[in-house]
Amino acid sequence: MSVAIGRKVPDFSAASTGGEVRLSTLKGRKLVLFFYPKDNTPGCTNEAGDFRELHAAFAEAGAVVLGVSRDSLKSHEGFKGKLGLPYELVSDPDEALCEQFGVMKLKTMYGRQVRGIERSTFVIDTVGKLAHEWRGVKVPGHVAEVLEVVRSIS
Repeated sequence: MSVAIGRKVPDFSAASTGGEVRLSTLKGRKLVLFFYPKDNTPGCTNEAGDFRELHAAFAEAGAVVLGVSRDSLKSHEGFKGKLGLPYELVSDPDEALCEQFGVMKLKTMYGRQVRGIERSTFVIDTVGKLAHEWRGVKVPGHVAEVLEVVRSIS
């Protein structure tokens, strides 16, 4: 894992539903990166919807919101359209971004060990430093808590 609170996040670029996203081009704005396991699953749908509902407040606070999973851009386009998401979704099929943020974990599903994304959210400040992180996120109330933190960062 190469990110730590208070340290500069290494630059990255990734494909998203709105084209290539590069951290270095977002300097001067806050960035909320939320990693989620899979498009069109109940918890991920709820979390994406919560970010949709508070999107205007995040924008008002000077933050860009990006969702990240290993799903394809085609899957992301469908998910984004179905839910009317006003923010972009990043496709990370090779897990490069997931590895950079250390969100890949062994989980138990239906009694089997599987490797997947641990629901996590990161806030990067206007100069590119990691300001806050949540790992092992439970969806209810989470997005409102993220918004409070984003508002507290100058």
